Parts: sequence; structure tokens; C-alpha cells
Amino acid sequence: MRKLATISITAALFMGGAGAAMADSWNAFPMTQTVGASFDSGQYKWEAPGKYHGAFHLKGRLADTNTKDGHNVYVEIRVAGYDWNRFKGVQNGVARVDALVYDGAARYTNDASVRVCRDRGTIRIDDCSATRTLQRARP
Repeated sequence: MRKLATISITAALFMGGAGAAMADSWNAFPMTQTVGASFDSGQYKWEAPGKYHGAFHLKGRLADTNTKDGHNVYVEIRVAGYDWNRFKGVQNGVARVDALVYDGAARYTNDASVRVCRDRGTIRIDDCSATRTLQRARP
């Protein structure tokens, strides 16, 4: 009887760990673009609370698609309704983005928002894509 109970508990712990591992795997992030900027080859995931402070993790390629306009590009990420975090690209080129966004109070967040923008300077409004909202997968 003890062996059966031990096996059952071990199996339950193993399956629980497998579920947590599946929830923290990389997911494809769809190509996002606006006038003069694009973000592609993207992936995202939520880190475990004990790793990178439980951050939202995004990586991909940020490209300046209009090299003649003289403007830079950037990606903005916001977790759980906190302020936007800006990750700048390269003017007239392509930059690899590997961004971690976290806040101690948002350690266990379940949603994040992402948008890509073209920086048009201080006077004119920036061109930004539609905001994409991502949800953590529920085990």
C-alpha cells in the first residue's frame, strides 16, 4: 500500500512539473508592422517567478523598413498595466531584440501588451502598430 501511495505522489508531482514546463515554453509572436518599422521572427514567454524575476520575455528582429526617412524604430512592451518599456532599434538597419520586462509587484502577471513604432521626433506623433495583448497560458 505504501508503494502505491509513493508511486501516485511521484506521478502527480511529475505531471505537475510537466504542466508548469509547458506553460513557460516559447510561443510564436506574429509579425507586427507600421509605417517604416516591422518586428518579425518573434517569440515570447513568461519566465518562472524564480527566474528573471518572473519577467515577460520577448525576442525577435526589429527592422527599419524605410531607410530614407531618417527616423529610428522601437518596440514598446507593457506588463499588467504598468508603464511602457521602450527598446530601441537601429536606424537604417535591423536589430535583434531580447527584452525582459518585469516589476516586483507584477511578478505573477498574466498579460502583456506589445507594439512597434517609428520614432518621428519630438514634434510629430510616432507611427505605432496596433497594440497586441498576450495572455499567459493557463495549465
